[in-house]
Amino acid sequence: MSLYHKGVSVNLDDARKRIESAVTQYGQHAAPAIDLVMAEVRSDMGAAAFNELIEEFDLELMYNIAPMESDHSNS
Repeated sequence: MSLYHKGVSVNLDDARKRIESAVTQYGQHAAPAIDLVMAEVRSDMGAAAFNELIEEFDLELMYNIAPMESDHSNS
């Protein structure tokens, strides 16, 4: 399974599968592959979806991938 889908918009289910695949395939060294998926999520779906996956997979603790600030200004 390719971890990078050039030219195709990512959805949350696809992103979840690709993150799970990276973790299964690369274990503790999965961060670069997960970063590719997360960059697509951030670009296609914004901070809320990005942060949802960070929390769901505990990516901050496991792979040092930090959540994003909100897409909306709090000021």
